[in-house]
This record gives sequence, C-alpha cells and structure tokens, in this order.
Amino acid sequence: MLGKIVTLAAMAAGGVMLSKQLRRSRESGHNLSTIEETIEIDVPVSTAYNQWTQFEDFPKFMEGVREVRQLDDTHLHWRAEIGGKEEEWDAEITEQVPDTRIAWRSTGGVQNSGVVSFYELSDSRTRIVLKMEYGPKGFLEEVADALGIVKMRTKGDLRRFKEFLENRGKETGAWRGSVPQH
Repeated sequence: MLGKIVTLAAMAAGGVMLSKQLRRSRESGHNLSTIEETIEIDVPVSTAYNQWTQFEDFPKFMEGVREVRQLDDTHLHWRAEIGGKEEEWDAEITEQVPDTRIAWRSTGGVQNSGVVSFYELSDSRTRIVLKMEYGPKGFLEEVADALGIVKMRTKGDLRRFKEFLENRGKETGAWRGSVPQH
C-alpha cells in the first residue's frame, strides 16, 4: 500500500513539474529548445567529417529519419517521423569548413538549425560536438522535449554514427568543398 502511495505521489510531482516547464516555455515566448551532445570516435578527423557530409546516409544511423536528399551543394530535403507523424522540410547549409564544421538552418517546415564541429584528438581519434536548436510544435512534441526524449534520441544518433563509422573503418564517400559563412 505504501509503495502505491509513493508511486502516485511521484507521478503527481512529475506531472506538476512537466506542466510548469511547458507553461514557462509558452509564457516566455521562446519556443526553441537547444541540445548539445558530444562523442569521441576512433577514426581520423577527415574520416568523421567525410562521412558526415554523406547526408543521404543519415537514415542508416539517425532514428526516425526516413530520407535525406541532397538537392545541390547547399540544400537538403528531409523526411522524418517526429512525434509519431511524418514531417518534411528543407534545409540550407550555411557554412562548411572541411574537417572543422558544418552549420545549417531549415528554410521551411520543421524549424531547426545547428552546427556540428570536428576536433582532432589524435591521428586516429576525433571529438564531434553537435549543437542544435529546434522548435517543437504541438503538445506531443513539447512533452517529448520537456521529458528529454529529443536529447536522448540525439545522443543515440551520435552513438549509432560512431558504431556505423568504426565498424566500417572508412567513410562511404566525401565532399570536401567549402561553403563560406553567410
């Protein structure tokens, strides 16, 4: 009996905390959330960077991503499942520096932007830092965001990227062009 009471009290407290967090987010008018995740991969920085430029391979390691089509050097079309429904959006690469960073922003549909940075730790080890801002839309996405589900998914995507690349031992391709910041 005492265990049930403690469980109900914990669920009620969690619901109150979630409700307060959602209300703060709405009241502040700031509906963008930020994620920053880091991972270290046992490959050279050029290998990690080269693989990341293979955007059409993202569905192989990113949960929920169904398709990424590269339209030209700086434009992508995404199709993914978000909050249980399929979404599509376009994104523009706003900066690309080989072996250093790739920055992007959405140009329609799902609101997001970010930068992925690559740091050489040794000849065979790289640190990747992914920073992303996104705008959850709708109650389910807001709840998922408040519960940290998007952060966990992103962490899982980086872990799967690490496994994908380390298991292969080499990238599936590369694009070494630069996109000046604009």
